[in-house]
Amino acid sequence: MRRCARMAGLFLAVATMTAFAQTSKQDGTRAATQRLRDFLSEDWKYWIGEYPENATAFGYPGENDRWSDYSPSAIDRRSRHLREGLTKLEVIPRNELPPDEQLNYDLYREQLETTIAGEAFHDDAFPLMTVSPTNLWMPINQVSGIQQYVPATIAQMPMERESDYRDLIARLNGIPKAIDQTIALMQEGMAQGWTPPKITMRDVAKQAGALVVSDPMASPLLAALRKFPATVPTALQAELTRQAVAAYTTKAAPAFAKLRDFLAQTYAPACRDAIPVSALPNGADYYKYLVRWQTTTGMTPDQIHQVGLDQVKQIRAEMDQVIADAGYAGRFTDFVKFVNSDSRFRYSSTDDMLLHYRAIAKQVDPHLAQLFGLLPRLPYGVKPVPDAIAPSQFEAYYEPGSPIAGRAGYLFVNTYDLQSRRSWDAEDLVLHEAVPGHHLQISLAQEMTDMPEFRKQLGYTAFVEGWALYSESLGPDVGLYTDPYSKFGYLSAQMWRAVRLVVDTGIHSMGWSRDQAIRYFVENTGQPEQNAIVEIDRYIVWPGQALGYKIGQLKIRELRTQAEQELGERFEVRAFHDAVVDQGALPLDILEARVKRWVAQQKTRTAAN
Repeated sequence: MRRCARMAGLFLAVATMTAFAQTSKQDGTRAATQRLRDFLSEDWKYWIGEYPENATAFGYPGENDRWSDYSPSAIDRRSRHLREGLTKLEVIPRNELPPDEQLNYDLYREQLETTIAGEAFHDDAFPLMTVSPTNLWMPINQVSGIQQYVPATIAQMPMERESDYRDLIARLNGIPKAIDQTIALMQEGMAQGWTPPKITMRDVAKQAGALVVSDPMASPLLAALRKFPATVPTALQAELTRQAVAAYTTKAAPAFAKLRDFLAQTYAPACRDAIPVSALPNGADYYKYLVRWQTTTGMTPDQIHQVGLDQVKQIRAEMDQVIADAGYAGRFTDFVKFVNSDSRFRYSSTDDMLLHYRAIAKQVDPHLAQLFGLLPRLPYGVKPVPDAIAPSQFEAYYEPGSPIAGRAGYLFVNTYDLQSRRSWDAEDLVLHEAVPGHHLQISLAQEMTDMPEFRKQLGYTAFVEGWALYSESLGPDVGLYTDPYSKFGYLSAQMWRAVRLVVDTGIHSMGWSRDQAIRYFVENTGQPEQNAIVEIDRYIVWPGQALGYKIGQLKIRELRTQAEQELGERFEVRAFHDAVVDQGALPLDILEARVKRWVAQQKTRTAAN
């Protein structure tokens, strides 16, 4: 009897100890999770404060009256904080975190470490949401810089209350300081041998000059003054207009005129003649760093170049088949000339082009529910690229909206040089830039719940652009590519991204000339030469960025094929797409692991049923 009592007591003691251990582990997990979330929240607030343009873009209030500080002391401050942040993160016990929080930990640590590594090449110390790091010593080129982000940011500002107009006036008054800091950075770059290629700077002074107009009310910076909302008292509207016009006339316009003159007279003539990034000090290592950043892989430029060559060969065979199916008897080059010159593929006006893109978008929308279980609430629209930047801008691009600010996303369509725009490549561009591409994926990420804020804004190029390129292949599922010309447009766009792998690595690591890259682009894509020039110059000033598209798309396509093969009839495309996009942007290796877990779960669920 006593033995049984002793055994019962022993079992009770063991059970008590086990329960205590489990409780202690749960307490440790909760404590570690809270420490991580508190750190991520505080660090997010810091970086949002350091980069108020991003606060405006993301819809976070309280920062709309300032521009980022690029003084030497501010740059040093951010660099110190970056390292301090990594130290604070590393003392949080990762092994005590649950799996989802370990992913948050790993992603944030990777962002911090990658950004710290970029400082060796003078990249800006901003570890969040960047797909193309800003180089402090080369802060301006034809596709980015203060001459572009100032009007873009002002256009994104809320304009609903008197305080919003006060913020606008403050930002207008702050433009001279921001431009002086930018010029100082360019001067430092000139002294250190860090400048963009001269050939790419030919239109940049004009971009700055386009913001200097004789009639202030015609300036895009003052567009909000043309129609006040009813929430701004009528008695205040004239005074706010007077102050804004004065800020533009005495501060903003002279500052952009100063930038225009500096770019034209001093900076562009001093820029380097060589086009590869390898021509910069330590440029070869810089390119390797950018390749890792943009692809989230360990692939070398040589490996990526070969993937590009293989893809070009494969897609060219598909293009030749489409040409044959169209009943065209001529050669590839003859067909390209035909689709680029025949009047049936031209737009009669800017409005005609915009209406075409809007019609495609509305045709796609009803089909999305067949391909996704998750759909964003945020709407989107179609706008023309602003005239000031259109000559050097892409054929189309997406500008994210903000669920927080209640601002829609927009597909921007480039109507510049209308005679060079063709209708046969519009369908794939809508799929890529709007839905189910960028707008769907980015908006779903922004709308995630119970997620650290940084996760909602992450922008890994290989994932974000890879997904958008994969989305182009969904055209037949949403009623597009029904004629050989739109099919050719789709394949031309696929070839476009395959060519990027070849020419980007060719330019920056293999000695290709600009003319050689342009010829290769035109000969293989079928795109007009204007598109080729803009694209090649983009690859020159954004080394490595263009590599993420095809590398990411190929991985997503590979994961879908594997899932289809393993699940067979149990494969459900809506569930697969949700598994890819419902956690926001991820590095490709983490995405692969996640999709494989999803496949395993589908097998287990089916077996249980």
